[in-house]
Amino acid sequence: MDRTLVDFVKVLRTAEINVSPAETLDAMQAMDIVGYSDRNFLKDSLSMVLSKTPEEKEAFNSCFDRYFAFQKFKSDETEPGGDGEGPDQSDDSDFDQQADGQRQSGGKGSGQGMGQAGGSEAIDDENGLQPSSKLGKLLLSGNKTELTIAMAEAGREAEVNQIVVFTQKGLYTRKIMDAMGLKGLQDEIAELQAHGGRPQNQLSGKLKKARDRLREQVRDYVEKQFFLHADESGKQLREELLKKVKLSNLEKRNFKDVQEVVFKMAKKLIAIHSKRRKTYKRGQLDIRKTLRNNMQFDGMFFDLKWKASKVDRPKVMCICDVSGSVSNYSRFLLMFLYSLAEILPKVRSFAFSSDLGEVTRLFEQSNLEDAMARTMRDYGNGSTDYGQMLMDFKRQCMDDVNNKTTIIILGDARNNYGDPKSEILREMYDKSKRVIWLNPEPKMSWTVGDAEMKKYAPCCHQADVCNSLTHLERVVSNLLRSVA
Repeated sequence: MDRTLVDFVKVLRTAEINVSPAETLDAMQAMDIVGYSDRNFLKDSLSMVLSKTPEEKEAFNSCFDRYFAFQKFKSDETEPGGDGEGPDQSDDSDFDQQADGQRQSGGKGSGQGMGQAGGSEAIDDENGLQPSSKLGKLLLSGNKTELTIAMAEAGREAEVNQIVVFTQKGLYTRKIMDAMGLKGLQDEIAELQAHGGRPQNQLSGKLKKARDRLREQVRDYVEKQFFLHADESGKQLREELLKKVKLSNLEKRNFKDVQEVVFKMAKKLIAIHSKRRKTYKRGQLDIRKTLRNNMQFDGMFFDLKWKASKVDRPKVMCICDVSGSVSNYSRFLLMFLYSLAEILPKVRSFAFSSDLGEVTRLFEQSNLEDAMARTMRDYGNGSTDYGQMLMDFKRQCMDDVNNKTTIIILGDARNNYGDPKSEILREMYDKSKRVIWLNPEPKMSWTVGDAEMKKYAPCCHQADVCNSLTHLERVVSNLLRSVA
């Protein structure tokens, strides 16, 4: 059962429940104490050990019910009152049988469950002809428990828990069938058909029907494994793709998914950078703190204190070009920064296509979607003019810039052959702590046509290509990591 529990923990981690190795060991000890005869008692016990928050407990309950969901194998023939084609079973008796089977085989606990072992011999016929292949004997024996165990072992051998996309369903079905001995069964059926006798034809017909039923059962098993293991990992794969794709290539239907990714990335950065940090200057003794902390030792210096400086949260001014060519990039940068309001409380945001306007209060008073729409409507219709933007910034905001200010400019620097006013950007460079220019175009385009990056880049502390969520995350993470 320990191996089954480890596999279950992998499912929990796939569902974004953080389970540490120590918690896994605690869960093993808890399972040894409570046993697995009472399904609900075991579920509650593991929930206490492996899940912390209400959200995690809800996800845990869903994962447990799906992982330990059992379905009995279909009988060879439908019998009135029989248990061959009943619905999914998840009662305690089924759970006990599953646990017993795993204790014998070390098989997976997910997917199909234990049916009642058939007591009748289904392989006898009037001629006494019996299958010779291992799988054939198992299929016609009526022992559904052993058949389930064999399928679970084959699933582990085929590594069905590594399934990623739904199109792999047929591949893993074939792998599991092969691991259970399909080749031997196929060879036996071919030999029986080649013999041509009536008993041989009857037995081959039974084996083919049993093989087809098994294939359907294995297909269902793989499908459940997909929803158990790959549903969340597939979501993670989709999120990773959305992080890497160019924001200009996103369609409207992807915006909601990207917004979720942005909030998740921001949450991770908040967890890393929410506390104010200190940097310690080793070698520079803090005399006052050292004397105060060693008074209890009669002046003996047992506890040395070193000088430290606090890392202040950065003051950020974000200027976004919202003209048609770069509006998507600006949209997500603003979204990203406002998702970090907990650790970036001093963000001031500006939007322009020609005239510069501050949209900080708009975002504070409106929900995100409304604020985005109004920003694009009010500032996104003019002809791009970076020179005018820089003059407006100098007039409105230059007095607020100091040596703790980080200025982020997101735009393609295409100025329609107007005056770039790069001397104003040089003044911003001299007064601020940092000027960061994020250009969504590749560097080979920075000097083509009306692009002015060749004049703006020397006036920036950092000028980078930024056209995906991964780039945005890296820039913001570096911003939070920097020392003020």
